[in-house]
Amino acid sequence: MASDSESAELGRFLRARRTGTSPQHVGLTPGPGIRRTPGLRREELATLAGISIDYYVRLERGKETRPSPAVLDALARALRMDDQEHHHLRELAARAARYTPEPPPAPSRSVGPHLKLLLESLRPYPAYVISRSMDLLAWNPGGLALYAGIADWPATQRNLARYFFLHPAARDLFTDWEQLITGCVSRLRAVAGTAPDAPDLTRLVGELLLKSPEFAGLWERYEVTRRKPATKTFHHPHIGTVTLTSQVLHVEATPGQRIGVYTAEPGTPEHDALLLLDMTAPQPAPAPS
Repeated sequence: MASDSESAELGRFLRARRTGTSPQHVGLTPGPGIRRTPGLRREELATLAGISIDYYVRLERGKETRPSPAVLDALARALRMDDQEHHHLRELAARAARYTPEPPPAPSRSVGPHLKLLLESLRPYPAYVISRSMDLLAWNPGGLALYAGIADWPATQRNLARYFFLHPAARDLFTDWEQLITGCVSRLRAVAGTAPDAPDLTRLVGELLLKSPEFAGLWERYEVTRRKPATKTFHHPHIGTVTLTSQVLHVEATPGQRIGVYTAEPGTPEHDALLLLDMTAPQPAPAPS
């Protein structure tokens, strides 16, 4: 049957969305007196969704693991979830109800020679291969040099989430650091919600919870909506301020791996800056296989 962590994850997500939703947001007028519960009360959400308070409490505590699609849809409507949040709720419920005799294998961290050749062919555009837990698995020179200072870390420690929260250069590199880290945690939350016991994710999350108060606060909010901006501005110590177009490609037949690429129109100052970055970046040591 489903693991306790999978059942609990459904309850954690519902509780986070409930406490993060104000009565006014769903059309309720708060009664008089001090509200000791942030967001909606359990009985308010149950009433809005048309289910019993006892049933909802069981859901939130991980005791009820087989809610019907109609109940999930009613909860999503009551909490004003967007499409990504609604989809995540359904995925969590499916995992909580599923019989899983053994966990699925961890995604491969091996990067094939064809992908490494692709990264080289994309130069001077910075490009890299990233895992589901945001480990850098392979890169071209610009792909590593664009994240100023990350090359100082051992190859096995190069992880973009770790970089965003723990590297001293990250806050100065990104003009939208707060928006960036919010999106980063939302992505990790979405992945971890459907693989709560995965070692690659639990190790990273555990480290960041201990070392970064910002990460801990965002993790507690349990947001899973991801809106990746089409452009990103870098204040780079070697090539100055550049605004680049971001693309993310999913790698076929290798679940969890993605290719990240930053581009600029030829003939623009940004493109010239990327040429300079590519030419002056040290040839990195091979990525771990």
